[in-house]
Amino acid sequence: MMPQLPWFAELVAAVLAAILAITLHEAAHGYAALALGDDTAKRAGRLSLNPIRHVDPVGTLLLPAILLIGQLLTIGRVEGMIGWAKPVPVNPWRFRNPRLGMALVAAAGPAMNFFLALLAGLLAHPIGWIAPIFDDMSVTWLYRFLALSILSNLVLGLFNLLPIPPLDGGRILVGLLPRPAAIAVAKLERFGMLIVIGLVFLLPRLVEGLDPVGFILREVVSEGMRLVLYLTGNL
Repeated sequence: MMPQLPWFAELVAAVLAAILAITLHEAAHGYAALALGDDTAKRAGRLSLNPIRHVDPVGTLLLPAILLIGQLLTIGRVEGMIGWAKPVPVNPWRFRNPRLGMALVAAAGPAMNFFLALLAGLLAHPIGWIAPIFDDMSVTWLYRFLALSILSNLVLGLFNLLPIPPLDGGRILVGLLPRPAAIAVAKLERFGMLIVIGLVFLLPRLVEGLDPVGFILREVVSEGMRLVLYLTGNL
């Protein structure tokens, strides 16, 4: 039986998993834009894997910190995370097809998160092989870090696929819809974060039992965890 991690070790594992998920998500947007002909992110220094270059004070620091500390103090473990980074600058007019280009750039972020979730599942196997040379607490921490990496990447990837601009799902939708509908959806971007905050944080508190986004994420993330574990040979 694996030992229980102290709260500080749990915190470090959760923070590291979240930072990697957010940083590589944002870097993927920049690299996708570069591959399609736009070097705006490169010139702005946003192709870096340095997390500091992608930090948003609220989305990367404040909100994740509140969620981490709140969960550790109330339930003693981390079960869910949400956050975002500073948006990567992209100039769609440098793409051959601006709408399709933006949809592909948007899709690169969640695609990176799903790849990282699968990678974390695969890395569980080598830990089992090297476990005899480490103490039980170190092995427990490594397994917990990988589990939180899968969770963080699934939550971040799926949350960003919600079809609300400026989330990635909204931008993918704009790229796929017929032009009149795409223009109507794109106009929501100025209110997008208010809509997201309302659906995620305010609606469940204003109407008891009404939490559509939370329900969808919980159900899909739960199934996603099982799928990742199955595909990587951990089930």
